[in-house]
Amino acid sequence: MKIIEDRSKLPIASFKDVITSTVESHQVVLISGETGCGKTTQVPQFILDHVWGKGEVCKIVCTQPRRISATSVSERIATERGETIGENVGFKIRLESRGGRQSSIVLCTTGVLLRVLVSKGSHWSKKGPGKDDGSGITHIIMDEIHERDRYSDFMLAIIRDMLPSYPHLRLILMSATIDAERFSQYFGSCPIIHVPGFTYPVKTFYLEDVLSIIKSSNDNHLDSTTCSIPIINRELSEEDKLSVDEAINLAWSNDDWDLLLELVSSEGSPELFNYQHSLTGLTPLMVFAGKGRVGDMCMLLSFGANCNLRSKDGMTALEIAERENQLEVAEIIKKHMDGDFSNSMEEKKLLDKYLATVNPELVDDVLIEQLIRKICIDSTDGGILIFLPGWDDINRTRERLLASHFFKNSSKFMLISLHSMVPSVEQKKVFKRPPHGCRKIVLSTNIAETAITIDDIVYVIDTGRMKEKSYDPYNNVSTLQSSWISKASAKQREGRAGRCQPGICYHIYSKLRATSLPDFQIPEIRRIPIEELCLQVKLLDPSCKIEEFLGKTLDPPVFESIRNAIVVLQDIGALSTDEKLTQLGEKFGSLPVHPLICRMLFFAILMKCLDPALTLACASDCRDPFTLPMLPEEKKRAATAKSELAGLYRGCGDQFAIIAVFECWNNAKKMGLEARFCSQYFVSSSVMHMLSGMRRQLQTELVRNGFIHEDVSSYSVNAYDPGVLHAVLVAGLYPMVGRFLPNKSGKRLIIETSGGDKVRLHNHSTNFKLSFKKNLDQTLIVYDEITRGDGGMNIRNCTVVGPLPLLLLSTEIAVAPAKDNDDGDDDDEGGSEDEVGSEDGMEFDTKSSGCCEDKLMSSPDNMVRIIMDRWLYFRSTAIDVAQLYCLRERLSAAILYKVTHPRNTLPPILGDSMHAIARILSCDGCTGLPLTLDNVDTLTTMVNATNLGKPEAEMKRLGKRPKGSFPEYDRNQTCGPSSKA
Repeated sequence: MKIIEDRSKLPIASFKDVITSTVESHQVVLISGETGCGKTTQVPQFILDHVWGKGEVCKIVCTQPRRISATSVSERIATERGETIGENVGFKIRLESRGGRQSSIVLCTTGVLLRVLVSKGSHWSKKGPGKDDGSGITHIIMDEIHERDRYSDFMLAIIRDMLPSYPHLRLILMSATIDAERFSQYFGSCPIIHVPGFTYPVKTFYLEDVLSIIKSSNDNHLDSTTCSIPIINRELSEEDKLSVDEAINLAWSNDDWDLLLELVSSEGSPELFNYQHSLTGLTPLMVFAGKGRVGDMCMLLSFGANCNLRSKDGMTALEIAERENQLEVAEIIKKHMDGDFSNSMEEKKLLDKYLATVNPELVDDVLIEQLIRKICIDSTDGGILIFLPGWDDINRTRERLLASHFFKNSSKFMLISLHSMVPSVEQKKVFKRPPHGCRKIVLSTNIAETAITIDDIVYVIDTGRMKEKSYDPYNNVSTLQSSWISKASAKQREGRAGRCQPGICYHIYSKLRATSLPDFQIPEIRRIPIEELCLQVKLLDPSCKIEEFLGKTLDPPVFESIRNAIVVLQDIGALSTDEKLTQLGEKFGSLPVHPLICRMLFFAILMKCLDPALTLACASDCRDPFTLPMLPEEKKRAATAKSELAGLYRGCGDQFAIIAVFECWNNAKKMGLEARFCSQYFVSSSVMHMLSGMRRQLQTELVRNGFIHEDVSSYSVNAYDPGVLHAVLVAGLYPMVGRFLPNKSGKRLIIETSGGDKVRLHNHSTNFKLSFKKNLDQTLIVYDEITRGDGGMNIRNCTVVGPLPLLLLSTEIAVAPAKDNDDGDDDDEGGSEDEVGSEDGMEFDTKSSGCCEDKLMSSPDNMVRIIMDRWLYFRSTAIDVAQLYCLRERLSAAILYKVTHPRNTLPPILGDSMHAIARILSCDGCTGLPLTLDNVDTLTTMVNATNLGKPEAEMKRLGKRPKGSFPEYDRNQTCGPSSKA
């Protein structure tokens, strides 16, 4: 009875008849409702009861953007109907499902329904789903469409095309009140039903207020904060002035912001913020203001940049903004100068002092801890929800709280982490009410903004940050970075505090920053690479042009983004040169991973290196299994453990560490030592279980499609061969390739990517401490993504590789005659510094255009030059190049044969060629790292791997272990896997 009473009190209850009648008379209906109005749980039930009341049957598929939403909503609906989940109400998410064809309401993630639609191909695009194809879907409900994820936008375009050919299909769109009219117009001005939500009043505080609150109970807070940037009071040197002059010139004249942003974010100096260009008198603030860089300008204002300085032509930053028609910027500067963003001089002093010592772009977990403590002291109950950018921030804040004596008592505090990669069982704990006298503290990403409702939250702490992928289609560079949220997101976060009683929201950013936030986030389809979506367009309708179809989306990707994606798909053979879907592309689309990962899996099958490839494929769609401890000593131990795990494969790479940690964890789990292993190796058990489940699912898909048999071991005899593994990595990561450049300072290595960008190694990478020595600039590296931080662009997960895998797997190689000075004398001790032979028989030549040029394989006369993808240069003999061309052709033929005859054995000539490639790669990788690479520090060995791979002398020579020889976790060891085969 209480459930019925609760349902009747929801704001949407009075709209039941309006909703059912509108859905019956219109093919598309948009329901716009405030958070908490009940639309997610009630609308599917309204429709089901209405249809059943007429004696008809229906199948309602309701999409959610996240797994936790699909499972929690389905369970809530089943509970309200007095049923067990899996009967009339079910759900389907990755790795887990309840219910089946008999379920009348099925909750699923957007990606699950999209794969169903695409798997039907052009049939559904022409006719739509229904009784004629066995799906039986009568209603599709798309919830949370305002989040604008790529799958939702893509699926809206698909369904909009289907609707005219399938008139009895009903589409119900559900959204928060954000931009509802635009969605309605996209579907021909479909009717909108506005449902008011009920929330208690929420009082809001900003950083200025929070500092005053903390100050009242702790006068020492501002003297001990994290993420601090020291105040530097010094005169700029002549060299510094030249650097700032150059940075201002590049920014103002060329819109090249990298140098200026690096200077202002790395230097905490008022002298730099207020430096005036030696010729024009422009300051960094004037440049940001004149170019409309709102966020960067607010950063300088918060750092104390002077608004009253004038350029050589007598103009202030405000006047320059007005001249350049940057009205929003001008308004912010005016308010800042008028002091409208601070209620008192005391608040302004506190804010200025705080921002002078703390980087506002980073999360201050010390301030968060003190604010939570203050809330707990001043009140006795009410859940606390903290919005953080990503898992590292969640983990760091959690560890800080647990390290505090105040929060250690688990009977008083229920500490819950909420993240998309946390297993469903753990995520569900967030909905449980804590015992009396215990306070719930939830550390969450933006998953808790709109996707779920936690009904006992009273206090919200909003850091204003989120992790977001960004893609520059003009440079073809994708980065993951922490960015500021939108005003719409800030409003949603505030609303989380008023669900059960009047609440409070603390924004950990200033009022000035709040005014500069964008109104909405950029739709995901416009800020990520879209190879996967482009392939699905062709799977859906092979005759349709990709650009034409994506042009139908609500916010189409730019042409350059589409073009880049098509080029990648053509390079890996998924599309022909005239944009037709190939047999290879069709098979790629049958697997639930990115097309590049599909290519890696096919290559790994042929190279008999499948087991580690399965781990890498699933890890690419999962968060990092290695946790980041808070204490400095533990951080060193964690870095040591990860490096030693990577070393088990005699290579230098983060991907090797992931492969090794899964194998060791699996062995430890079998021996009942999982918890001990995870603790000693700083590994997340939940991620490992997720990874294990994803591996099983992917392996099942490969078996179902006939690509492999049930026994994976026969496809993994080269699983521990570093040379073959390097090639498998290249197959999955190419064209994410870089080469080392000389660094004058001799400190952090600089890497040039294939797109020409200069990046550095992230300090969490196992390769971070690699030092520069002669010829290191010739060494290559593959990576998965670029992250952007305050110090510029970094690559985090990367592996050092040689040129041979790239020559086998690159898009194109061209051959040209060798230069006149290519004498081929490797062992000439009198050679110049520009041409030095290395220990592994490879020779480098840096005389041509600064590009690396390596001699490969054998070294007779008749040398030629190999140009790879018009970027990297190598030298080799003509006969070796001819053999290389032959092997490339045979590799392509083997992949095609595997696609067209998945259950057949390769013809002898192709099988022998694959064996030859594997052996060549094995020999290429047997020496491990080139001798030009050394670690700066000798790390303390935590993993005893000295005897790994010592069976036969031949295996030693090849630098590989025999099948099944990966070390097991030893009960008698303090930490790590044993050396026993």
